[in-house]
Amino acid sequence: MPRLAIEPPESRWAFPAEPPAQTGRSRSVAAPNPTGVQEVVGVGADLEPGTLLRAYRTGVFPMPAGRGTLAWWAPDPRGILPLDGLKVSRSLRRSCRRYTITLDLDFEAVITACADLRRRGAWIDEPLRCAYLRLHELGWAHSIEAWDAEGVLAGGLYGVAIGGLFAGESMFHHQTDASKVALVGLVDLLIDAGSCLLDVQWATDHLTSLGVVEVPRGKYLEMLKYAVSLPQPAIFGG
Repeated sequence: MPRLAIEPPESRWAFPAEPPAQTGRSRSVAAPNPTGVQEVVGVGADLEPGTLLRAYRTGVFPMPAGRGTLAWWAPDPRGILPLDGLKVSRSLRRSCRRYTITLDLDFEAVITACADLRRRGAWIDEPLRCAYLRLHELGWAHSIEAWDAEGVLAGGLYGVAIGGLFAGESMFHHQTDASKVALVGLVDLLIDAGSCLLDVQWATDHLTSLGVVEVPRGKYLEMLKYAVSLPQPAIFGG
């Protein structure tokens, strides 16, 4: 049975992209941008569950920008994967037959593998790992696992589900195509659940080869507003 999604206490922080009507009693994250990167819309704040959910509902996500600096990002353009646009090659279809896909069977193992410092470009630090573990315990963060025939975790991904949004955060693989197979499994789950927006943050060459496209920030925010207004799917704690 899926874990019921529990709404945490409201965050005291607001994000620059958030409509003024929603800021209320919240404090702003607005601060100088130490990175000089236009996609960083704020620094600081905290990683409490309410802060993370407010960020995703606003179109913002956390990622470190240098040692000890918690930054909040809103890429423009934004990478999304249309659920009807996933490109599955013949070789990937064959790989799909080699793995078994599960949902939330071992979230901690997936995020720990994604955070492995031996990985090239690793960015998930311990505060972030713990923050998403808390969000998982509340029923908002979810993992997709790909298991081989011997029951070994071969790959997977994790992200945050809010209404019709699934915000993908990171993926990993220990065996060939295992992370891609997990993505195929995720898309199948999202289609069955009636979700409408799969956010992948940036359209890398690898993700573009799988069907990811870019949309302007304004268009993304329109899509996001509709997606988060939808009921929480049953498979994600609705």
